Amino acid sequence: MSAWVLPDHIADVLPSEARHIEEIRRNLLDMARCYGYELVIPPLLEHLQSLLSGTSQTLDLQTFKLVDQLSGKSLGLRADSTAQVARIDAHLLNRIGVTRLCYCGPVLHTHPAAPFATREPLQFGAELYGHAGLEADLEVLTLALDALQAVGLSEVTLDMADVRVVQAMLDAAAVPQGQREAIHAALSAKDSETLAQLLVACPESIRQGLLALPQLYGDASILAKARTVLPALPGVHEALEQLQWLSLHAPTVRTTFDLADLRGFGYYTGMRFSLYVPGSSDAVARGGRYDEVGSAFGRKRPAVGFSLDVKALANAVAQQPLRAAIRAPWGEEPALRQAIAQLRRQGETVVCVLPGHESEVDEFECDRELVMAGGQWVVQAV
Repeated sequence: MSAWVLPDHIADVLPSEARHIEEIRRNLLDMARCYGYELVIPPLLEHLQSLLSGTSQTLDLQTFKLVDQLSGKSLGLRADSTAQVARIDAHLLNRIGVTRLCYCGPVLHTHPAAPFATREPLQFGAELYGHAGLEADLEVLTLALDALQAVGLSEVTLDMADVRVVQAMLDAAAVPQGQREAIHAALSAKDSETLAQLLVACPESIRQGLLALPQLYGDASILAKARTVLPALPGVHEALEQLQWLSLHAPTVRTTFDLADLRGFGYYTGMRFSLYVPGSSDAVARGGRYDEVGSAFGRKRPAVGFSLDVKALANAVAQQPLRAAIRAPWGEEPALRQAIAQLRRQGETVVCVLPGHESEVDEFECDRELVMAGGQWVVQAV
């Protein structure tokens, strides 16, 4: 095997794709800044105990682990940045009111999330801390939709759910914690037969409600149907009302609901959403409310946010045309060098053609050239 072969699901990003990814990254961060989100850059490497505080077993298995040669302590390469941002909010900023933070950086996974996925996603995310109301949920949801629109994705489908629907019914039936994971798995797989077996001991109203969940997916009419077939529990009612409010106040997009969708059930504490675009088999962004995220750092407070993989998103976004540039000759003449410097200060891309390489410009569209005319260096159309 060649020494230059990279590990499985790890790849170099070459100029054309790198340009595309970087343009998307800048648009995402610019949109977050328009909403008042402050940029933070958590470290790629952190003490394992801190990195995995409050996270699920899945994230533990996805984390590369190593030993610090300075301290002998266990370190981890982050597999997700959300917990790190929660630590920053809790311990470094420690603000009393609302805090809006965003980030964009690589994360590493021990296993790819999908057959052809990278193990080195470029994770972008935005987190809002300190407000428990629906206003925060709506802001994050709107930011996520605007972020996708900013990179050129307009045909977006919003899929919504709320973990409290299932949670309220399981709590009312006093289902043991050990049995809940099996119920969650059956609901996620829409495995009604297994679900029925697991719910034999539940009260009839709860049992019928949980058995109805796998069929409760579709458009807004699902919420009205859910009110008639689910038990009249306060938690169920509140979740359905809030889902309806958010869907009515969110930007106009195609909206669906899947009340049996429990992805991230051990993480989310309220509404959760996924965003889909044509041509993509998986969601391009996911988010929701996770009020427990700061508990592991000693500061439990309301939190809502979303994240996405910029590399995966790039596959769904059409590449922009090459950036217009100016071709200039290489030379030592002060006037030429001054003219080139002035153009670059004005924000122009100037590609100097080295002697013998007149046709070697790939990543820029040189539609103009710097030429000597009338004793002066001037820019002319090619």
